[in-house]
Amino acid sequence: MKRYPLTILVTDGDTRPALAITRSLGSKNHRVIVGAKSQPALAQVSRYCHGRFAYPDPVNDSAGFVEALLRTIRERNVDVVLPVTEITTALVVQNRAEIERYSRVPFPSVGTFNRAANKVEVLALAEKLSVPIPTGVVLTRPGERPQWPTELRFPVVVKPHRSRIMVDGRWHSTAVTYAENEAELKAVLDAKDPSEYPILLQQRIVGPGVGVFMCYQHGRLVAEFSHRRIREKPPSGGVSVLCESVPVVPQAKQYAQALLDALRWEGVAMVEFKMDMADQSLKLIEINGRFWGSLQLAIDAGVDFPALLVQTLADEPMPVIDSYRVGVRSRWLMGDFDALLMRLFKREDELHLPPGHAGKLLSILRFLKLWQKDTYNEIVRLSDLKPAWHELQRWFAA
Repeated sequence: MKRYPLTILVTDGDTRPALAITRSLGSKNHRVIVGAKSQPALAQVSRYCHGRFAYPDPVNDSAGFVEALLRTIRERNVDVVLPVTEITTALVVQNRAEIERYSRVPFPSVGTFNRAANKVEVLALAEKLSVPIPTGVVLTRPGERPQWPTELRFPVVVKPHRSRIMVDGRWHSTAVTYAENEAELKAVLDAKDPSEYPILLQQRIVGPGVGVFMCYQHGRLVAEFSHRRIREKPPSGGVSVLCESVPVVPQAKQYAQALLDALRWEGVAMVEFKMDMADQSLKLIEINGRFWGSLQLAIDAGVDFPALLVQTLADEPMPVIDSYRVGVRSRWLMGDFDALLMRLFKREDELHLPPGHAGKLLSILRFLKLWQKDTYNEIVRLSDLKPAWHELQRWFAA
């Protein structure tokens, strides 16, 4: 691999992680080229973006996306390719052989990536490794009557085996849904497409999420990080809009490392657990083999995953990073505002709020705490204001 600075291509320029990657690597004098399906995109207006390009929507035109990617890699002499979302990461690892004729891809093999993306396979691996999982059952085909475990109680979570599925050359997003009783479960399953099977029915875990973020070099763990979600969009659980760096829970690290070691992982990954308040134990939720939405928090706390990922391509072993600033908070202001609007104007049964959720007045008061110690605004940065203005314009136009 050639010496720094490098020319680095980042996909999905309309996402928050792409902006975090662009700022991280651009501030280190790398030449960052940002691609997106529509222009200008969030990361493309950053002062740290050195070039931009457009590609066809990878959801509907995977072949066109790959063709545009390869053309840009060749024409601009790209050294490293960093996909961001699950779809673009899947397409990049699927086409690794062609891409690596010209550039480098610091991600796992397509087989390893697909195995991690398959929730059924991950849970089977977890059971083999004695990693706790929620009580549940797998439906392999539509109309199947499950052998219901006696300890499984409503409400249940209904999860397709993958969050993104390729059907007839087009990517489809699947949805995690909830069922409070047998009638709701039947309605939910009747609405599922056959491509979503196998489907997991799992006990809904009530408790805080525990995410462990890791980076691997040549099969060896070189960086770790953890945060706690304070608020999410939607409020019942989803994308973090306010989160805080916390020490890595030793048990979570042990489980996450066991899973990623068994997969022979390369690059970055997030292993997500929930702390089950019923028995005070961690339960595995899923593995995400890509960058995550709250990436900027890790960077602010001292674990610069984008820079570390690029460094993993070097032949020399990297030093292990296992310490960072604890108590740092990151707030995605517009996402937090969207979550507040959902809380105020949607019915509680629509939101599937967990027990003990904040009322509307308390939600408003918490949102209004705009300035707090050690809290960084994820998008709004005085050194790079254009992305914040761009996001605000897009929000009003939506």
